[in-house]
Amino acid sequence: MLRAVLISCVLLSVCLSSYAQSCAKYNFASNQVFSSCNDLPYLDSFLHWNYDSSSKTVRMAYRHTSVTASKWVAWAINPRSRGMVGAQALVAFQKSDGTMRAYTAPITTYQTQLQEGDLSFPVSDLSAVYSRNEIIIFATMKLENLSSTVNQVWQDGPLSGDAPAMHPTSGSNVQSAGTLNLLSGESRTTAGPSNSKTKKRNIHGVLNAVSWGILMPIGVLFARYLRVFPSADPAWFYLHATCQTSAYIIGVAGWATGLQLGNQSPGVQYTSHRTIGIVLFCLGTLQVFALLLRPKKDHKYRFYWNIYHHSVGYAVIALSIINIFKGFDILNPENKWERAYIGILVVLAFFAAALEAYKWCVVVKRKKIAASQKMPNRVNGTNGHGARV
Repeated sequence: MLRAVLISCVLLSVCLSSYAQSCAKYNFASNQVFSSCNDLPYLDSFLHWNYDSSSKTVRMAYRHTSVTASKWVAWAINPRSRGMVGAQALVAFQKSDGTMRAYTAPITTYQTQLQEGDLSFPVSDLSAVYSRNEIIIFATMKLENLSSTVNQVWQDGPLSGDAPAMHPTSGSNVQSAGTLNLLSGESRTTAGPSNSKTKKRNIHGVLNAVSWGILMPIGVLFARYLRVFPSADPAWFYLHATCQTSAYIIGVAGWATGLQLGNQSPGVQYTSHRTIGIVLFCLGTLQVFALLLRPKKDHKYRFYWNIYHHSVGYAVIALSIINIFKGFDILNPENKWERAYIGILVVLAFFAAALEAYKWCVVVKRKKIAASQKMPNRVNGTNGHGARV
């Protein structure tokens, strides 16, 4: 029994040692030899390379283990910044017919589909192999305009047919970036800045969804349905004003976060989302000023002010909901968040429909009462001049 335990411990230590040294001890089937290698900290990946500093040429092999044939992998150098946008990627996956596809793809947006294209530096001898749940990309790159320290990004994601689909946007998939010194082999991860930008994007989404997409519609419900009850006047107005003002303040904070994200992501453009956001800010600001300039109830311009105020308010809500769903498409969060927001909209729509029906019942009933009160004499059989009909 003791002998079995000792043998198991030895075998376990050998396996762990082999795993820990998988980069340095790895032997390529093609008998290629690389003088430097790095165990990348995320996504079970490893980088091997030879660097000629005089010609600034890198011959490299990127290994991505623990992947199935239904996934794509990529490794990239970003000459401009740390992160995905601007990265010059080498992409590989196994096609449905069993052959390997390896190609270059410049990344210009977070919504990239990894379309094939030329990189900002020459790449040659590009190939890929898949064996035993491991994809290896081989390539030679000439980095004439780059220093020996480069920004690297690596990634994996699912396939949709024979094309890459969107990779996950949480966990290791948003941490797989760093710097690499091709001479010394020293590498550092940049998960901090990446997580920071992801956190800002999430904050931007939450602030705008809560403000424009939830508080604004609730404020409209207060104004449209509580005012039917005489006892709720002027409480409905203060509830409406408080809700809309809070929504505007929170929305402006979300809008400002979006502007900051745009400034931190040169070359990334979500034109329709950005345009609608600017329009919403302008219309929301007009509504705030309109509140300050609201005529009294008996003023001759109050009727026109009401038309303007209601029209702009409903336009803001419609545009807000559209833009929030555009934001979901950009952030690509887990489905539960989009389903949760749809659930909130359904609940608000249900309350609006129920309150609308109740409101019209109250209005019709009041009209009938008012009409009956205008003809008391007709009920008594007179025509209003004292004569009987």
